[in-house]
Amino acid sequence: MMGVCLGLFVMAWGVVRFFSVGAAIGMCVVAMVIPPVAAVFVNKRDPDDDWWNDPRWDDPNWDEPGHDRDRPDRERPDHDQRP
Repeated sequence: MMGVCLGLFVMAWGVVRFFSVGAAIGMCVVAMVIPPVAAVFVNKRDPDDDWWNDPRWDDPNWDEPGHDRDRPDRERPDHDQRP
């Protein structure tokens, strides 16, 4: 997508402006809109993504060892690890 944006910009002011300044400006406007639109579509949530439904957030003992929100329960706390 970035290549398309750069291509539009270079073609607009390198070639098209000699024939039509309005078309060159229009090409630059299109090139300007592509990156934010691409970012919105790429960062769209996946239908199977259920990050808001993580059962660890409902754990009343989350602050006890082995119930850390940032680490899954299957990992041992640092002070309990054995060599």
